Amino acid sequence: MSGFSLGELCWLFCCPPCPKRIAAKLAFVPPEPTYTVREEEGPGEVCSLELSPRADWPYSAQELAALEVSRARTTRGSRLGLLLVRCAPGARYTLLYSHGNAVDLGQMCGFYIGLGSRINCNVFSYDYSGYGASSGRPSEENLYADMEAAWGALRERYGVSPENIILYGQSIGTVPTVDLASRHECAAVILHSPLMSGLRVAFPDTRKTYCFDAFPSIDKISKVTSPVLVIHGTEDEVIDFSHGLAMYERCPRAVEPLWVEGAGHNDIELYAQYLDRLKKFISHELPNS
Repeated sequence: MSGFSLGELCWLFCCPPCPKRIAAKLAFVPPEPTYTVREEEGPGEVCSLELSPRADWPYSAQELAALEVSRARTTRGSRLGLLLVRCAPGARYTLLYSHGNAVDLGQMCGFYIGLGSRINCNVFSYDYSGYGASSGRPSEENLYADMEAAWGALRERYGVSPENIILYGQSIGTVPTVDLASRHECAAVILHSPLMSGLRVAFPDTRKTYCFDAFPSIDKISKVTSPVLVIHGTEDEVIDFSHGLAMYERCPRAVEPLWVEGAGHNDIELYAQYLDRLKKFISHELPNS
């Protein structure tokens, strides 16, 4: 997310219906797709993943072939690309991972393998409408429908029960994560660099949610009944650390947060305490873990 132009500020105050479109323009930055999904003829929905050089795949072709790709249609008509990474055989939990605003599944799949194998979880992810191989266009409404479709596919197609699903949202991905978690109970929720709302990112002194505000996660987090781990860098230059702190304070079942001293918006994963905290949360703090 970035600042508003002069024209956009005029729209913001002179034409209230426009801020959501402004927020969408600033919040969604779909990269040029780094992969394609090849749909093959045969019984069932058989798909294979083909990565472009821009995906920077760090593993072998054998590991690439083991990734399971599929499709799902949302209630708003988008056809999404889905990815299941079985990186921890026998793992109890599967992360339903909602990624940041400037990447797609092709760029993230290598990270998912490394993350899942280190914290002993499988990873299921999806691309938002207008990202990667997903049709449609990115918007706040589509964001919620996209995650609902991914949740449904993980439960119904892959048979993963809610008590074995950990919702993981990063940056803009925390928005659909909080929305879904406020309506469905799951094993746990992880919010990585969350935002309170779109208006509060642009105007940090905002103290209430206006009817035209976008992504109002701060008003939904109190409805989340699952355990919540909040992670935020203290030097985040995109979404100020105060957002993570406010979200943590509103969580009914928040666990000890991870405030990464000196970390920005895109480098938290490089700090050793990131994996240490995730391992402790998943292996020792969840019920019956």
